[in-house]
Amino acid sequence: MAATFETPVMTRSTATPDTPTPLPRHLAVLVLLCMGCAFAGNHVAARAAFDDGAGVLLAILLRSGGTLLVLAAMVLWQRQSLRLPPGAWRWQLTLGLLIGAQSLCLYSAVARVPVALALLVGNVFPILLALLTWALGGPRPTARTAALMGMILVGLVFVLEVPARLSSGQEVGPQWLLGVGLAFCAACVFACALWITDHKLSQVRGSVRSLLTIFVVFSSVNLAGLTGALPGGFDLPASSTGWFALATLVVLYGTGFIVLFISVPRLDMPRNAPVMNIEPLATLLIGWLVLDQMLNPGQVMGGAIVVTGIVLLTYRKVERIKAPVAETAN
Repeated sequence: MAATFETPVMTRSTATPDTPTPLPRHLAVLVLLCMGCAFAGNHVAARAAFDDGAGVLLAILLRSGGTLLVLAAMVLWQRQSLRLPPGAWRWQLTLGLLIGAQSLCLYSAVARVPVALALLVGNVFPILLALLTWALGGPRPTARTAALMGMILVGLVFVLEVPARLSSGQEVGPQWLLGVGLAFCAACVFACALWITDHKLSQVRGSVRSLLTIFVVFSSVNLAGLTGALPGGFDLPASSTGWFALATLVVLYGTGFIVLFISVPRLDMPRNAPVMNIEPLATLLIGWLVLDQMLNPGQVMGGAIVVTGIVLLTYRKVERIKAPVAETAN
């Protein structure tokens, strides 16, 4: 996640002349590591809640609602204007709907397949974003970028156990296929959301963009639940275990979002954001500890390849952005 799966509208904020002094790099990295683990724990807690009967829409509603309250209070306290540039409202609404759809797809995937598997498939969005940007008139991916994309796809082949399934003739269950498909849909939608953020809403203050996006997510989830668009979406947990899991995901997601919201100007995100790609690996560890979910050695190897490729792809993009700035300074 240079932007992560959870923070598309926040880490890509517009720079301002009065940017605060960055934290020392070791502190910035520590904050981002903790936030990556918090977001990973949010998905594991969501799976625990779903296993206890909680509906997917209920989890998204509680998560977005809690974050919305805190975020709105902070924006009001800072007396920030919610006025958007001409023509930006339709893109802001589209962004919110896309993030809502991404949340729904990812949580639905988490409910069906191991959490780490869902996150690894979902984290291929940098490839999709690069291809989308190229298709819409942006720069063509370089040979090195294409090689890194190939590296990520090779890792994904092992994560999905394609060689083992082909050699053994093992049948794939419908829930597994649906879960993997939903995770990939989440990646596709997220890539579209990031493109809109970069190309249509880059002049909107990051905090305002975050608040409006979360508001659209909260409103659309309410509408989907009240109209019965997703049967069982608002089902309640069957026991206190499910309620505790829901409370945990609200705290973890809300804490991660708000801490990033407050500290992102001081985290030197262009330089340090690749650290947050720890999320899939943290999900693997937490999923094993809490849910007894464990990928086999081949999947772990594939996951390491995927994460390495994403970090390198993100880091190279950052270096390309920073180079012209350095030349101008000199």
